Amino acid sequence: MTSLRSFQSEIQAISKRHRLPSTQLHGDGESRAHEISAAEDMPATGKEVPSKEDLPDSFDEQLTMLPQLLMDGSQLSNAQDILATLLLRSKGELVLRLGRHPPPEQLWNNNSEENDDWTGIVMTPDQLTESIDRLNSIANEVGSYNCTVFESSSPPRSIHLLRLPPASVESLIEVRCAVVGNVDSGKSTTLGVLTRGSLDDGRGKVRVNLFRHKHEIESGRTSSVGMEILGFSADGLPVVASFHAGTVEANSNQDKLAFAAPTAKREKMAWDEISGQSAKVVGFVDLAGHEKYLKTSLFGLTSGAPDFVLLIVGANAGMIGMSKEHLAIALALSVPVVVAITKVDMTPTNVLEETKKQVVKIMKSPGCRKLPVFVQNMETAVRISQSFTRERICPIFLLSNVTGEGLNTIRNFLNLVPSSEGDQLKYPVDEPLEYSITECWSVPHVGTVVNGLIASGRVKAGDPILFGPDSNGAFQSTVVKSIQRKRANVTSAEAGQCVSLALKRIRRAAVRKGMVIVAKTDNPPRAVRRFEGQVLILYHNSTLQRGYQAMLHAGAVRQTVRIVSMDNPNGVLRTGDRATVEFEFMSSPEFLKPGMKLLFREGKTKGLGVVTRIIP
Repeated sequence: MTSLRSFQSEIQAISKRHRLPSTQLHGDGESRAHEISAAEDMPATGKEVPSKEDLPDSFDEQLTMLPQLLMDGSQLSNAQDILATLLLRSKGELVLRLGRHPPPEQLWNNNSEENDDWTGIVMTPDQLTESIDRLNSIANEVGSYNCTVFESSSPPRSIHLLRLPPASVESLIEVRCAVVGNVDSGKSTTLGVLTRGSLDDGRGKVRVNLFRHKHEIESGRTSSVGMEILGFSADGLPVVASFHAGTVEANSNQDKLAFAAPTAKREKMAWDEISGQSAKVVGFVDLAGHEKYLKTSLFGLTSGAPDFVLLIVGANAGMIGMSKEHLAIALALSVPVVVAITKVDMTPTNVLEETKKQVVKIMKSPGCRKLPVFVQNMETAVRISQSFTRERICPIFLLSNVTGEGLNTIRNFLNLVPSSEGDQLKYPVDEPLEYSITECWSVPHVGTVVNGLIASGRVKAGDPILFGPDSNGAFQSTVVKSIQRKRANVTSAEAGQCVSLALKRIRRAAVRKGMVIVAKTDNPPRAVRRFEGQVLILYHNSTLQRGYQAMLHAGAVRQTVRIVSMDNPNGVLRTGDRATVEFEFMSSPEFLKPGMKLLFREGKTKGLGVVTRIIP
């Protein structure tokens, strides 16, 4: 029997090994988040301020030195140089802490009493105020905004979000979030409240705006992959539409950033307007919760490459049905998980406590091995937002979409979650273009339009490209006519970004989900009919043997495969077994590469694996 955790570690090692040539070219792109964490935990004492020649080069040392320079005040030019360097190295977004702060373990226990474990520079209230004023001054000089996201007087400390405004939508920071959970847990309602800024009336008024089909409105249940965005400006504020002129909210000068009553009417904002006013965008993928739409939800999880999964749990029902299935899939794909317990306003106290105990128990179970942390204040939200994606931590929020409880905390948390776009290990920019197609449409007066994720390289309007494979495994050539990002026109895009491409003189029937777009070369990529992979059977009620068929998901590829052979001496696989298996696509060849994660499912059978070899 092979444990899931050890097998996932081997999958990561195989994937990195196949990407190693590109990472050697790009240096330590993966280590930036670890450097930030190391700098935050490094104790800073009142040592002598260095001269300009003695300024450190490493990211963590610069991040540790900046508060010291701000408190000293005699070398603001050095502080300005360090701030500019830090912003550039962190892709235009930086979280900076001033004063002494509690260690993460103390925050996870909701304890703010000062002790010897606190790290940072001791500051008096006056020194903190002066440091913040100097930070505002040098931030203004380098062209960034400074937003104070947390401040406390006992002891004096603060946390700041420094963000550079993007030059255009092309350089917009994007975080992708997949929203999953059981049917009727409140997924669409939560997204509607977060993105629209109006509270729900308790009867599903807000969720109607998110539905794409008539039968969804009639049943109140999502059946497709819905897309929503939440924008944040450079000064850290959410981008929300204004109230209609003449309404009660507009006449009373109510803060438009507050969650308004269900009767409030706001102006409609298109995606391109939100993107144009934002420096960062959180893209939500609203997935179906009903069991009969699991294949659609699984495709959304594997093809969208989310930075994290937001698991919605109804406080009145607990983690039941498809919630556990979605959690298992997220864990199998090694995607970080955030839990939001909704409907806390209508749930009796004893039922809510039982739901909280159940969630904690499941997260601590051997299958999850995560540390559940209830996020109850802004300081905890800031700290956990910077660490949960790389540590085995599961943030838990308590929300009410009717009263607004907890909504500001989770919205600020989303504002601070780091993006994976700059990770050169995951999305190498200097490699040849590779773009996976997840959606395709025929748009009047435009032609065929595809949507997807750029896995590597860059693309510009007018670039000649190849797309495929078709049913015969061939690739066709065309030209990128135009590009849109979040429905705003752009001239170019790079690895890690989700964009839409208009293809020149291509019929809609010639394009399908799962195809890839690559740079045009004399040697087009070869489509794959057979491949070999290392797999772990997560569950099967009997045995898998030669000839067994299942639906395979690998990125945007979704097709039935057949087991041709396996290296198991008995010729059968049971729950917990691991083997090297040869697969064959049943319908048409697909584009696969060694190192790609794969997930196959049929009924209650589940298997996880990684592509190890392509068979010509």
